[in-house]
Amino acid sequence: MEKAETRESAPRRKGPQIDLGIEPSQRKAIAEGLAKVLADTYTLYLKTHNFHWNVTGPMFQTLHLMFEQQYNELALAVDLVAERIRALGHPAPGSYAQFSKLSSIAEATGVPKAEDMICQLVEGQEALVRTARKVFVTAEKASDQVTIDLLTQRMQVHEKTAWMLRSLLE
Repeated sequence: MEKAETRESAPRRKGPQIDLGIEPSQRKAIAEGLAKVLADTYTLYLKTHNFHWNVTGPMFQTLHLMFEQQYNELALAVDLVAERIRALGHPAPGSYAQFSKLSSIAEATGVPKAEDMICQLVEGQEALVRTARKVFVTAEKASDQVTIDLLTQRMQVHEKTAWMLRSLLE
């Protein structure tokens, strides 16, 4: 009597192979770099949202509204980055544990003063730009214009946001 195939033992069906004109090893390297961009973006989102909730002082209204605009923008960005990773054929990280390992941005501890919040967010925005620049080089070598475009847009947003935050400290 033949043993019935179970779900675990059944051979996996292979769908069509991904053929985007980018070598599998290049797609993997780009996806790994984008995973770091995603982790930085999510960590910065969380930090910005935290600061939005907890900011106090004479700049409360300005910062509360500014931080809200920034975390909303970051929330949209995480989806774009994660979907690009998936389009390249790789799973996107999606847990605090994964983000913690991949992110170059430190989590906020306690409730800093408003000016310290601004400084931390400037550092986070700039760290994200540096992370994106590293992936940009990998995407450029692979002629991955879609990722290049995504990274260019992300760097532009983060550079501008860092400038606006720095301006509050002058």
